[in-house]
Amino acid sequence: MNLLDQLNEVQRGAVSTISGPVMVIAGPGSGKTRVLTYRLAYLLQQGVNPWNILSLTFTNKAAKEMTERISHVIGPNAKKVWSGTFHSIFSRILRIEAEKIGFPKSFSIYDTDDSKSLINEIIKELNLNTKNYNPNTIRTRISSAKSNLITPIMYENDSELIEQDRINNMPYTSSIYKKYMVKCIQAGAMDFDDLLLQMYRLFQENPDNVLDKYRSQFQYLMVDEFQDTNYLQYAIIKKLSLYNNSPRNICIVGDDAQSIYSFRGATISNILDFESDFPDVQVFKLEQNYRSTNHIVQAANDVITFNKNQIKKEIWTEHKEGQKIKLFKTATDVDEGKKIVDYIVELKNRYHIPNKEIAILYRTNAQSRIFEEQLRRLNVPYKVFGGMSFYQRKEIKDLIAYIRLVVNTKDNEAFKRVINFPKRGLGDSTLDKFLQYSNENNCSLWQASGELMLSGRASASIQMFRAQIYEMNLYAQKASAYEAAMNIYKLSGLSAEMKSDITTEGISRLENVMALLDGIKEFTDQDELRDDETADRSLASYLQTIALITDQDQVDANAEFITLMSIHSAKGLEFDAVIVAGLEEKLFPSFMSMNTLEQLDEERRLFYVAITRARKHLILSYATSRYFFGNLRINEPSRFISEIDNTRFEVEQHKKHSFFDADDKSNRPRVTLSKPKEIHIDPKHNFIPSPMTDIIVGKRVLHQKFGYGKVLGIDGSKDMKIATIEFGEIDTPERKIILKYAKLQVLD
Repeated sequence: MNLLDQLNEVQRGAVSTISGPVMVIAGPGSGKTRVLTYRLAYLLQQGVNPWNILSLTFTNKAAKEMTERISHVIGPNAKKVWSGTFHSIFSRILRIEAEKIGFPKSFSIYDTDDSKSLINEIIKELNLNTKNYNPNTIRTRISSAKSNLITPIMYENDSELIEQDRINNMPYTSSIYKKYMVKCIQAGAMDFDDLLLQMYRLFQENPDNVLDKYRSQFQYLMVDEFQDTNYLQYAIIKKLSLYNNSPRNICIVGDDAQSIYSFRGATISNILDFESDFPDVQVFKLEQNYRSTNHIVQAANDVITFNKNQIKKEIWTEHKEGQKIKLFKTATDVDEGKKIVDYIVELKNRYHIPNKEIAILYRTNAQSRIFEEQLRRLNVPYKVFGGMSFYQRKEIKDLIAYIRLVVNTKDNEAFKRVINFPKRGLGDSTLDKFLQYSNENNCSLWQASGELMLSGRASASIQMFRAQIYEMNLYAQKASAYEAAMNIYKLSGLSAEMKSDITTEGISRLENVMALLDGIKEFTDQDELRDDETADRSLASYLQTIALITDQDQVDANAEFITLMSIHSAKGLEFDAVIVAGLEEKLFPSFMSMNTLEQLDEERRLFYVAITRARKHLILSYATSRYFFGNLRINEPSRFISEIDNTRFEVEQHKKHSFFDADDKSNRPRVTLSKPKEIHIDPKHNFIPSPMTDIIVGKRVLHQKFGYGKVLGIDGSKDMKIATIEFGEIDTPERKIILKYAKLQVLD
């Protein structure tokens, strides 16, 4: 079997060039996995011993799939290749060599919970304030230091790091880090980051008897997804392949345009600077896309050209033009969810696309809530990836449990969930006493907590807890669901607990809780839309509305499902139809990415990844208003939409899209899918805005930009009224305008 005959010209070069450094820039859908597999097979065909090959990947699944593919081509010899993730391969080496750096060969590997528990123990030993020293935050800080090859001694001598800790009210972080490392050594344990750090240390401290041994063994080194490597991983790779008597037969495969994991420590400079580290490198660019239609491929090319630091390439495809890109613009995020799910039904019926070939992608996991609710509305099965279903997340269940207990104090399951969260000194032993009392006296746990006499601190804690629930209950009786929920969130201590965790995971949990509160706000406001003074806006009514939503039994786990996931989780996947939702400024790109050009470039690469997941259908969507931390926020469409050439978009004859209005003063590229009609307003007309109360259904109005129109409908209440107005002389005649911000003159 001639492997090279099954490859295109560039792929053949990447596979057959096995001497010296090689860099393969693999665009999306360009056959990267095929090149990796065939290169390994080609090495074995050329007589290279499998144990002389080291192949590093980022997931066990990728390593397993590659081994299976090579085995199919070459045979059982493929299983003798050292193929696996960085952590699994380095752990394997450390098991052999650990005693040389003071660890037993049978060292333990601490997971995240183990690490947090140890850090918590150290915080208590040092008598530090747990409000300032959050175990999650400290663990992230230590992990970041290790990923950047910063040891405890280097940390405490780094004035910049020490100053950062002082500003964050964590001046003893370096002490915790040092004590943490000592305790790990004492326990004969390494955490996940140590598998890298101690590997580097092993090579650094044993250059002759260990490093040279593995340089001699690994004559050929391959690294997949090189753009995702961090500083420490590349430092180890260079130990094996760059310095002194290294064989230098290294092949890296990656795509700088898909570098999206800086929050995990990935360093895009590794791939951008590879040519300067290996000046004699041979570069192969896989630019032919076998996945997507031409409109999708060219849209991706359009977007990525706006990034400053990149390895230039031009992705192309032999596929047909295909369907043009659809753009959905909606008034609210709820409308966005409805429109997207309605269109999914059209994709299924019109194009016969199965559920498993449709994906909704979003910037943050908190956005899944609306899509889940809308998919349930039409009984469309779905599955949330990159995390559990929105309503099954711990932070969501915690707040809902408090709400349930406030509404019904007899709810024992809610009581058990919140009795000691946030921690208030009422542990398992106290709960066991309440359970025993309630069983013996046939009463609720709430009643037991009021009748059973406790001693000391536990007695004071339970009295305070009961007083808080009672106060929340009194407030809820006179407040809207949203106001009551916010009161519960703050008074329960959940707000302080969540805001104290500033790690990436902690921020994500806070976003999820804010999304839930936004949902309750929408519930309150939607009730008001009924214009019914007797509408029930209570917490009890809200719990009733979400009863079916939280019932997971409605979804058949064995059926085909629509995929819901963050774009970060979607990397490496592909679908016939991809919907990218929430394309608004400050959401995507994220408001946290506005500080530097480098962060904005990464957001753009993330959008590039989202686009290139689609084979045949790509739908982009944004809402002009969205609830954010309980407030209705007016949004501008994402700048990324404007970076795609107009010709890539489908323009509906009856409703053409205009992304940026004529008074947009930004420096972003301007996009208008059709030339707007000239609006004729009598120049002698004296424009005087009318009071908001005068704008009612049926009235003729004048807008200085959109011209003359007629009010078709009004939704909302108070200062959040939204008018639907038909303007006769513009390309998008029907517009939704928030009256609080609009300037309209009533004409009759």
